[in-house]
Amino acid sequence: MSDIIRLGDIEIELTRKAVKHAHLSVHPPSGRVSLVAPTGTRLEVARAFAITKLGWIREQRSRLRAQAREAPRRLVERETHFVWGRRYLLSVRTEEAKPSVVLDHRRITLTVRAGTKASKRAEIMHEWHKSLLHGAVPALIRKWEPKLAVTVTAYFLQRMKTKWGSCNPRKGHIRLNTELVKKPRDLLEFVVVHEMMHLIEPTHSERFLSLLCKHYPSWREARTELNELPLSAAVWKE
Repeated sequence: MSDIIRLGDIEIELTRKAVKHAHLSVHPPSGRVSLVAPTGTRLEVARAFAITKLGWIREQRSRLRAQAREAPRRLVERETHFVWGRRYLLSVRTEEAKPSVVLDHRRITLTVRAGTKASKRAEIMHEWHKSLLHGAVPALIRKWEPKLAVTVTAYFLQRMKTKWGSCNPRKGHIRLNTELVKKPRDLLEFVVVHEMMHLIEPTHSERFLSLLCKHYPSWREARTELNELPLSAAVWKE
């Protein structure tokens, strides 16, 4: 069960768990604030702790608001698109042929039939993004399964509004945000490892953080870089 702490215009969701220390987070993209505190922490004690961090909370929320956001993609000629962290120009060709997407060292070429609507172009691009991820994710899973001594029984790709990934430890499934295809490959690996780690420890407990530090020591830098890259043009909801 969660409580809400209100400090002026800031609302903090308080959750009590079996942890040793309180952990405060400001979540992208909207600046939602959460506080995880040890089981049995009284509301007034948690509130007093949050007050001491008020300056830090405001600083983090300001940084998120200033963060770059991609302009909505219209899938037109010479539009900028990102693949694996690199910027490419889009070239749109019209042919009476099966739609396709081809990537070379300078541009992305999208071939569609004349009159193809923007929504259909976006669907074609999304399926291409998924194909790129399907080409990269299995190797990462195979790389990390023996290191973590876990087995991923299935992975899924989908658009996700507020998360880079998720995990179902009971079924051994992980889900990945298709937006990851736009980020550098090492950040995709970080998210894959993060979700696979949940097969060992389902929650973001101190044990989870300890395991992450052991197996992926640069996880804090990766998380920061991931969340500082341009956000999708989609309207995020939490």
